[in-house]
Amino acid sequence: MDLTLIVVLVIALALFFDFTNGFHDTANAMATPIATGAMRPRVAVALAAVLNLIGAFLSTEVAKTISGGIIREGSGGVQITPVLIFAGLVGAIVWNMVTWLYGLPSSSSHALFGGLIGAAIVGTGLQAIDFIVVLDKVILPALIAPFTAGVVAWGATKLAYWITRRYDGRPDGRGGFRYGQIFSSSLVALSHGTNDAQKTMGVITLTLIAAGIQEPGSGPQIWVVVACAMAIALGTYSGGWRIIRTLGRGLTEIKPAQGFAAETSTAATILASSHLGFALSTTQVASGSVVGSGLGRRGSSVRWGTAGRIGLGWLLTLPSAAIVGAAAGLLANVGPVGVAIDLVLGVAIVVYIFWRASRNRVSSANAVAPLPVQGRSDVAASGKVVKIEKVKPLKRQRPKKESA
Repeated sequence: MDLTLIVVLVIALALFFDFTNGFHDTANAMATPIATGAMRPRVAVALAAVLNLIGAFLSTEVAKTISGGIIREGSGGVQITPVLIFAGLVGAIVWNMVTWLYGLPSSSSHALFGGLIGAAIVGTGLQAIDFIVVLDKVILPALIAPFTAGVVAWGATKLAYWITRRYDGRPDGRGGFRYGQIFSSSLVALSHGTNDAQKTMGVITLTLIAAGIQEPGSGPQIWVVVACAMAIALGTYSGGWRIIRTLGRGLTEIKPAQGFAAETSTAATILASSHLGFALSTTQVASGSVVGSGLGRRGSSVRWGTAGRIGLGWLLTLPSAAIVGAAAGLLANVGPVGVAIDLVLGVAIVVYIFWRASRNRVSSANAVAPLPVQGRSDVAASGKVVKIEKVKPLKRQRPKKESA
C-alpha cells in the first residue's frame, strides 16, 4: 500500500479516535454539575468543549510519552510501521464504542495503549514495547491515581460539610456550592484537554516518525496540535450522555458540596499528572473522586455493584483492546487487502453500535433521570432510556352517611 495513503488513513482514524475520546469522557467533567443542577446539560457540554480545545494547547509532555516512550521506535532495530499504528487504533476505537454503548466509563487512554501494544507485539515482537515505561507511566498511575483522588475527594467532602455544618437539616442550605461546581468542572474540562488530546497528538507524531516524515524523539507539530484540539472539542460537544448518566446517577446520589469536592480532586490529580508526563486516565480519576465524595457525605451510599462493574471494565480495557489490536494487526500484515478488511469491519462495528444506541437513546433530556433499582444492572440501566409512567391520582371519596 502507498505510504502516503496509509499515513493519511492513520491520521484520519486517529482524529476519529480523538472524537470518540471527547464524547466518551465528557462525563468526567460535567456529570456531577449536570446531576446537581449546577448547569444545564447543553450549556455544560458546550463549556467543556471550549475548555478541552484550550487545554489541548497548554502542554505536550504526555504526547512525548506516547510518541517516544511506550513504543521503542527506531531503537534496537525495532520498526513500527503506520500499518501497525492503524491496527492499534482499530482496537482502541472498537473498545471505546462498546463501552460507550453500555454506558461504562472505561479508560480511553488504556484502550489506546492496549490497541497499540497488541498491534506492535504482533508486528515486531515483545521487544517493541518498553515495559518499564508502561509500568512507570501507565500501570502504576492507573493503580494509584483513582485511590488518591478518592481519598482527596473524601477528605474535601468531609471538610465542606464540616465548614457548613450550620446548614444541616436545610433542604438547600449548601446550594452555593453549585457556583463552585461551575469553576471546578471547568478546571476538570481544561485538564482533560491538557491530558487526553495529547495522546492522539502522540499517535499521529509516532506515525509521522514511523513513516520517516519526522525525526525520532521530536514533539508534535503545530498542525497536529490544532487538529487534535478541534477533534476532541467536537466530540465533547456531541455529549456522552450514556456515561454522564452512569457517573451522574449510577454511582451515588450527588449533592452540590460532593460534586465540588469530587471535581476539585479530579482536576488537581489530572493537572499534576500532566505536568509529570503521566498518561493518566481521566475517567478512572473522575470515578474514584465520585466514589470518595459518596463515602464522605454522611447518610450517602455508594452503589458498589456499579463501582465493581466499572472496576472490572478498567481491568479488561487494556487487554481487550490489545486483543482487538493484535487481530487487526494480523490482518493488516497480509497487505492492502488486510487493511481494507480491517477498515470495513471497523466501520461496520461502529455503524452497528450507533444503530443499537439509537434504539435506546439517552439524551440531555433524560441523562440524569433516576435509575431503576430492581430487576436490572445499574450500568446496563444507566445506558438506556428509563420510561416513567404517570400514576393516576385517586378519586376523592365522599364519606358515607351513617344510618340512623
